[in-house]
Amino acid sequence: MEKTQKWKSQFITVAIGQAISMLGSHGVQFALIWWLAEKTSSPFMLGISGLVAYLPMSLFSPLAGIAADRYNRKFISIFSDMAMGMVALIYAIILFFFDLPVWTVFIMLCVRGIGSTFQQPAIQSIIPQLVPKDQLIKTNGWIQLLNSGSFLIGPVIGAALYSIFPISIVLLSDVVGAILASIALAIVKIPKIAKTQREEQHFVAEIKEGLQVFREDRKLFYIVVAEALCMFFYAPLSSFYPLMTSDYFQLSAMYGSAVELSFAIGMMISSLLFSSILKIERKIRASFIGLFGMGVISLLCGIIPPTYIGWFFFAASCICLGASGNVHTIPLTAYIQATVEPQKMGRAFSVLTLISSVSMPIGLLFSSPIAEKVGVNVWFFISGFCMITLTALVLIRYAVKYGRQRT
Repeated sequence: MEKTQKWKSQFITVAIGQAISMLGSHGVQFALIWWLAEKTSSPFMLGISGLVAYLPMSLFSPLAGIAADRYNRKFISIFSDMAMGMVALIYAIILFFFDLPVWTVFIMLCVRGIGSTFQQPAIQSIIPQLVPKDQLIKTNGWIQLLNSGSFLIGPVIGAALYSIFPISIVLLSDVVGAILASIALAIVKIPKIAKTQREEQHFVAEIKEGLQVFREDRKLFYIVVAEALCMFFYAPLSSFYPLMTSDYFQLSAMYGSAVELSFAIGMMISSLLFSSILKIERKIRASFIGLFGMGVISLLCGIIPPTYIGWFFFAASCICLGASGNVHTIPLTAYIQATVEPQKMGRAFSVLTLISSVSMPIGLLFSSPIAEKVGVNVWFFISGFCMITLTALVLIRYAVKYGRQRT
């Protein structure tokens, strides 16, 4: 009983610290977007800001995975968080005294992107060091619930602070979040992983060894292939939600914010279910179901009529999209944490980060001109159809090989 209480208290400390950090990050990110929009009124500049935020993930994900496996994960996470907070603090001080050109924010966004890239696989790899394997689904559900809450509340806090204070003061909330998250992680004792000879290998060899995880575990290979194929179509949709509301349904920004709220509510509901009553034994199959559901709902969004009542169906669909995303992500994360060797786990998670960071810009380059020609609702339909087809093809292949296995 004492052992159970110990891992729970340690996990809760880490999870709450990370949630506070993300709360500050989401608030600052929202405020920066509005600040940039007010300063430039340029979609191109906003697009560049997204690119510089995602590009570090594409470039540094393999190195971040290796670092998480080779070095102290606790140190990496604290250092990354504090580095992002320090950059925000320096930028806030300079911005308070000088009128900086808007392009300087790209430097901060880039550094934050690098810090986040190194922090994510480190934190994801720390969780199974604290939590028993049979509790990973529940704990990942709690983490996603806290993440969803931060995603939901962060922009509200950011908007409130931005309406009262200059952007230089708003940036300090990110500093506070980083400090509190670092303190929470610092006081938790993380069990050490026994070092092996593999940690002395060359970086290139370690990258290959990390990819070998997916070659050896064919079940994991199939779901990651399905995710990579689907994310090419799904990732750009997040940028098209405002256009669905403003252009397709001809409604105001208030309705657009309600769509974002709906998506976050879906994430929170599903996270709460995973953290409480849902018990998933066949994690890979559940992840496939989530991916398939994302395709089905995206397709349905594309055929909703452009009426006022239709918008409510769209908002409800966004709740289901948020929930389906967690049905895909939470079991997949728990499966990796339960099956992959601790010495390779950072690299395994860095592959997932790489997939998401690459699929967004490439998918946008491909989808934007098509959506502009045929309509954003048609792209939702096309994306859903392609996701359903691709997931079904991979799932059929998976079922033929592993249909009777409990995975």
